[in-house]
Formats: sequence, C-alpha cells, structure tokens
Amino acid sequence: VQFVESGGGLVQPGGSLGLSCATSGIIFGLYSMAWYRQAPGKQRELVAAIGSSRITQYTDSVKGRFTISRDNAKKMLYLQMNSLQPEDTGVYYCHAVRAEDGEYRATSDAWGQGTQVTVSS
Repeated sequence: VQFVESGGGLVQPGGSLGLSCATSGIIFGLYSMAWYRQAPGKQRELVAAIGSSRITQYTDSVKGRFTISRDNAKKMLYLQMNSLQPEDTGVYYCHAVRAEDGEYRATSDAWGQGTQVTVSS
C-alpha cells in the first residue's frame, strides 16, 4: 500500500491550498479515507475523513474551511483548504481508515512522506 501526498507549500494567512493524494495497492473505492496533519511538537491528528459513500467528517477547527473529496476512478483523495490560518501549519498525510469504537483509525502504520503546509506572513 502506498500513499503519495502533494500540493503543500507556503501560503499567507487567509490563503488557499489544494492537496492531493495518490494511492496504490488498495481497492480504493472500498475504503474510507482521511487526511491527517502533524504540527511541530504535536501528535498527528485526523483533520477530515470521507467514507466510501462519500459522507464526510471534519475536526471542529477546520469545519467550513476545508473540503475533502475523492475520485474513485483515479484512486485519488483531495483536500481543499481555504481561509488558512497559522495553526493549520504542519505536515499533511493521507491514509485509509476504518471506523473503530466510534472513531476513524488508520488501517496500518505505513505512512507516506506527507506534504508540508506552512501558513505564515
């Protein structure tokens, strides 16, 4: 299984970025997928998730600003990020997830390299 994230960069507060994740080695359409981020000195946190039925879920801090989407034919996951704030800074990862005990959890410990997002003036 491989996840390859791209699209990060440096952006000013209030700006926008679009992230992409290419996947291989999984039957993409059968899995729920998620974006995680890891801020400096903090644990990795789930930011947004999308089920195989395209039902979406967001952490409170990004609701109304981020949009997760998927293209099953291309096996691609996307994250559109608007109104970015300095606290959105971090390395963003995508991963397949499963629901366990009311939460989404990554299906394995194998992570891609992630893509760096820096929000700064």
